[in-house]
Amino acid sequence: MEHLLDPLREEADTEEPDDYLQHLAGNRLTLDVVPNGCRLFLQLTKAPRLHLDQVEFLRLNTEDLLITQAVSDLSNYTGLTSLVLKGGHGFDECGKRKNGFLTSLPTDVSKISQLCHLDLSFNSLRELPVCVTSLPCLRNLLLCFNQIRILPNIISNLKKLEELSLMSNHLTEIPENIGQLWNLKELNLSENQLVSLPEEIGGLQQCTDLDLSGNRLEELPETMCQLLSLQQLHLHSNMLVSVPVGLATLDLKRLDLQNNSLRYVPEEIMQCPFVHLKGNPIGVLELSPLPEEEAPDVKLKEVHVSPEDKSFSVAPDGCRVFLPAGHSISFPRGAVSSSVTIYFQILPPDQQHVRLGHHEVLLSYTLELQPHDVQFNQDVEICIPYFGTAKRRRFGKMTAGAGSEHNIFKGRRSLRKREVVIRTYCGQTWTDLETTQCAVQSEATCKVPHFSWFFVVSRLVEDYCQVPKEGKILFSSIDHNIRIEFPPGSTQETRTISLQVLQVSPTDLQMLIGDSHSTSSPLLCLSQSSSTNFLCPVKIQLPLPPGVTGDTVDLSRLILLHGDSQAQNWTDITGQVVFEISHIYARFQVDHFSWYWLWYTTKTYIGEVAKNVYNRLRMYQVNFVALQRKKDPEQVLLQCVPKQKVDNIVKKLKDRYKGPEPSDLVELLEGEQFFAAFEQGIQLHSERPDCMDGRISFVFYSRMKNLKEIYVTSPLDRRKNEVKGQVSFYRGSVPESLPKEATKHRKGPNSYWMATLPLKLPKLKPLPEEYAKEKNRESLPPLNLGNAETGYLTETNLLSIARRIGNDWKTIGMNLQLSYGELERIRYKNRDDLEVQILDMLFSWARKNFDQQDCVQKLIQAMGVSGRQDIAEEIMAVVELGKLKYSQSIRRIGLDQGHSSEDSAIAMSQS
Repeated sequence: MEHLLDPLREEADTEEPDDYLQHLAGNRLTLDVVPNGCRLFLQLTKAPRLHLDQVEFLRLNTEDLLITQAVSDLSNYTGLTSLVLKGGHGFDECGKRKNGFLTSLPTDVSKISQLCHLDLSFNSLRELPVCVTSLPCLRNLLLCFNQIRILPNIISNLKKLEELSLMSNHLTEIPENIGQLWNLKELNLSENQLVSLPEEIGGLQQCTDLDLSGNRLEELPETMCQLLSLQQLHLHSNMLVSVPVGLATLDLKRLDLQNNSLRYVPEEIMQCPFVHLKGNPIGVLELSPLPEEEAPDVKLKEVHVSPEDKSFSVAPDGCRVFLPAGHSISFPRGAVSSSVTIYFQILPPDQQHVRLGHHEVLLSYTLELQPHDVQFNQDVEICIPYFGTAKRRRFGKMTAGAGSEHNIFKGRRSLRKREVVIRTYCGQTWTDLETTQCAVQSEATCKVPHFSWFFVVSRLVEDYCQVPKEGKILFSSIDHNIRIEFPPGSTQETRTISLQVLQVSPTDLQMLIGDSHSTSSPLLCLSQSSSTNFLCPVKIQLPLPPGVTGDTVDLSRLILLHGDSQAQNWTDITGQVVFEISHIYARFQVDHFSWYWLWYTTKTYIGEVAKNVYNRLRMYQVNFVALQRKKDPEQVLLQCVPKQKVDNIVKKLKDRYKGPEPSDLVELLEGEQFFAAFEQGIQLHSERPDCMDGRISFVFYSRMKNLKEIYVTSPLDRRKNEVKGQVSFYRGSVPESLPKEATKHRKGPNSYWMATLPLKLPKLKPLPEEYAKEKNRESLPPLNLGNAETGYLTETNLLSIARRIGNDWKTIGMNLQLSYGELERIRYKNRDDLEVQILDMLFSWARKNFDQQDCVQKLIQAMGVSGRQDIAEEIMAVVELGKLKYSQSIRRIGLDQGHSSEDSAIAMSQS
């Protein structure tokens, strides 16, 4: 590592500092988003005109190779009050944030006596640096996403500490001295490996927010009932078997006990409106353990399915199957009576097999398991990975004190408005399964008796209850001020009631309708298991719209809307109810359920306004982007980007790509299909598997990367002139229930056109001299690898593959069994042109191996061994397309299965 740093250090020592003073804004020095930020920091530190003691806020990216040298100079900045040394700015190949190189801090950091805020998140710390405990003014200490295993007792030296976050570390215990942090208000120990808590934790008398979720706690100390200031207590996803009854006496706003092992909960806690108990086996009797000699061996055999396989076998002994995309399936012993072959496929998002409801977001690909009609003797467990945005949002609250991140992340509170569930197809309907969520690994798990389609969605939190004839009260877990009172006699038979709450911020509402004086309460989505009305009125309590109190409310401006979930129409029913207004609540009575929305506005036709607002809340403003790779302009990146992400994404790509500015804003419904087509001399490569009539198909989902990286090719002769063209984006088929607000923004013929961005292909470089000569020989047959039955790789395919190889060409050549001497000859012969070197290598191998039956498979294996799985997957996709075309031609000419492959190939060529 040291020899890699030497050139950077020399560069840092030689460049002039004046150009770098522009990064100093007042008393803030923000270098974590600046390329080579640590090099700039080292140069600034030596600038004679910079008064180091005047810098109060400093941010550095610890993924920089010079971070170790940079932190050694921190003691010069004696005036610092906020120091952020974070990684997590980049992502690895699995989509996880990268940790920084920081493993320790120099002891001189303790000299920064005024430091109040220290953020060391996303690093490689294995222990808390001792110098940190010597900072007398420290109030915020963030150590999230490190590898800390032990927290020292001297943590108690930080007497002024108000926030301590150790989320996602390797802690197995916390010290007894933790109780001496008397000023601590927020403590986050979530996603660690804690098995117990010390009794001294009861000394945190000022603590208002305590997060212990995602650990291995089985019980809690009674002293936790002494935390009288506590408002938020998060204990979900542990192994709790009991909880102290004294928690019911605390003035909590939320007690989260979901996904634990609680079979019994004290009645005092059960009655609390702020408690959440989903995912616990409450009331389920614990089975008596079998004698040791009768206890079965529960460890299942593991089966790892390769990417090439499309099926696997399950025996009565059971097994746990790991699929290529991260999915896993556990078959318990006896789930099947005899061996069964299970077929699977992992499908990209498509309207044909994805059903999303109102306010729902798709989080995963679709997993289909066949046969659908197999009924298992025992439930089978399915684990599906999903796109883990929750962890990043959660992390946003902890970094709010660091400055700019507070505006990016809305905080953990927004997560409580949504929940993750697995959806499946049963018969003719889509249903949500009882789902266990593992936020640490971004996985959702369910158990099913048979197979179908499965995918993960994020939906509004659904609260439900069973209402007997004696009556009941249902509270919203989103806002406990929202409740529904079912009086005795409102129903004769027990019916199930479900409640969802959609929060609408005053800012969004006022922006959508252009009225700065209009506000609304949360939107209630109510449903029930019975189709009949209630026998007597049910009372609903809602908080008054923001800015309105019972003392100032003008009842002529208070409007209650009733919504139809199917037609999405809103009816003013203000005259049909009698409001009971208190200081902050509005109460009214109804006898049937649907949607209810309370507005405070001067608008006259509020029903139509509410309909437009509701439709807009389900739409997204996006830009279309078409960028060309600088080194290979035929490689084009197509992307659909939500408007708030455009600047950051284009900034990240500008080093590798160039192209026109993003398109104008377009409004899309989530799940709407659109196409990208190439025109005016530029055509999409016709042999791509996802190409249809010269168009690439997309489906927009707000929480997914809506992008494709493809190659284009020109039918014109680019050897003499460059080719100019464009890529145009079109909408797909128009949904029947498309809101009017969406159709207003459709443009062009048939209202399909959305955006067009120009492209330019430069003059084509000549092919290798040897290949060009052979190509012009009329006697030379076309160079096709493979055979008719398994699919061909054509010359055009090979050219497309060659453009993606880059500097890996020699490694790939070695894995294709080309000799070292031959590769050196190619390199020397074409030493001034990398593209010609690659073409010469690939076509030299192809000409020698085109007559071998397994040559395509050898090419795929060579790409995989060389670390170019992306190219290997593209080759497999082309081959699969060839197989499909072959089978279609066989069916078209009516050949039966008895013909040989040779006869079939001849017949196909004749057709």
